[in-house]
This record gives sequence, C-alpha cells and structure tokens, in this order.
Amino acid sequence: MKIAFHGAARTVTGSKHLITLKNNTQILLDCGLFQGMGRVTDKLNDYFGFDPKKITYL
Repeated sequence: MKIAFHGAARTVTGSKHLITLKNNTQILLDCGLFQGMGRVTDKLNDYFGFDPKKITYL
C-alpha cells in the first residue's frame, strides 16, 4: 500500500489523499479545491498531481 498526499502546501485547502494498493487499485479519500488565491486558483485546481481517470474508488 502506498499513500500519497497532493496539494495543500502551506495552506489547508486543496488537500488530496490517494491510496494505491498492490493490485493498482486507487482510492481517493479527499479531493479538496484551492480557493481564495485570485487568478492562480483555477490554475492550481486544474492540476491534480495524479491521473483522475485511474481512480477506482472515491
């Protein structure tokens, strides 16, 4: 099992917690969005840090 943490660097919004099992099953526990950063907000929310098409369970 591998646990990966994406987003939420220096802030509490935008956190994403992804678990990948040995059989490549991917479980996304949280998928927060960034907010309140002006123009940069949309750009940050466009990048997940992983391929969302590969998520097995949410």
